[in-house]
Amino acid sequence: MYLLEELAEKYKRISIVGMAKNAGKTTALNYLIEEAMDEGLTLGVTSTGRDGEITDLVTGTEKPRVFLDTGTIVSVPTQLYELADAGLEIVRMTDYSTSLGQIMLCRVVSSGYVQVAGPVINAQHMRMCEEMLGLGADLVLIDGAIDRKSIAAPGTSDAIILSTGAVLSRKMNKVVEDTAHTVALYRLPILEDGQERKIIEDRQNRDRIIIIADGEGYELERATGLGAGRYLDSEINEGTTHIYVPGAFTQSVVEDINPGKLKKIIFVLKDPTKIFIDKTLWGKLRKRGMKVKVLENIEVAAVTVNPVAPSGYSFDHEELLKAMEDAVPDIPVIDVML
Repeated sequence: MYLLEELAEKYKRISIVGMAKNAGKTTALNYLIEEAMDEGLTLGVTSTGRDGEITDLVTGTEKPRVFLDTGTIVSVPTQLYELADAGLEIVRMTDYSTSLGQIMLCRVVSSGYVQVAGPVINAQHMRMCEEMLGLGADLVLIDGAIDRKSIAAPGTSDAIILSTGAVLSRKMNKVVEDTAHTVALYRLPILEDGQERKIIEDRQNRDRIIIIADGEGYELERATGLGAGRYLDSEINEGTTHIYVPGAFTQSVVEDINPGKLKKIIFVLKDPTKIFIDKTLWGKLRKRGMKVKVLENIEVAAVTVNPVAPSGYSFDHEELLKAMEDAVPDIPVIDVML
């Protein structure tokens, strides 16, 4: 059974998330499209930005184009419709607008290259994915062309495919370690159902830091955790068990908290995309006893690796594949270049 067929049995919406620009995200998308063609699966294809153009509009480098088979449901703005090599039947005009015009849902009637674009607002993407499924798509692939963290957020899709590769570093072990670290963050433990979770869920729409002590919750008059360390340190007492941080979880949230107090509490985040602490510091904080849970984590369905960097250097295909498989042993790893 092909990877995509297995994924289609478990998920309806999958986002393709790049660890960095030129990590092979579009190559991964094309790989999955080819599998769908082989397996007879009908895809919906959309993007959080623009994808499929010949030249990267930011870097000026050549990009892989997106080739779609007949029957595919695709989102195309009005200004890109005439640029398609494929034959496109306009099925529906949506209410979503972009800088490239109003988004249309089209069905591919003759195979060819298409420049894909979609709305940048996650809620609109969710609704549009449902429309694609309603039009007969077995699975919707979302190309995360704008921001890898926002498109990875739970609710945007059922799972993600994480694309990584040589572009991250000239050192293979760093590529593997950084990717494994990201996977580990995305799979942080979920806060269990119970009194603490109920306290947070009842209050989190207020977007305030919540302190839970002796089974009771109260809010700090701060809408962000930035620079909050010294305030949190003064609030933590013997009864404090959990601290909910609604926004970015950065070094400044924890740097002024006494290490002894740090070990006694559990930080709770909305989801892993709120973490903005680098791998080295994260490791140090965890060794000091820092504990973090999330209200929702991120399902990583697969990891794709690209051993070739746009600047010209590359890794051995088999060596990179084996190293990544060892680093994330319970997740399928695919070399999209092979």
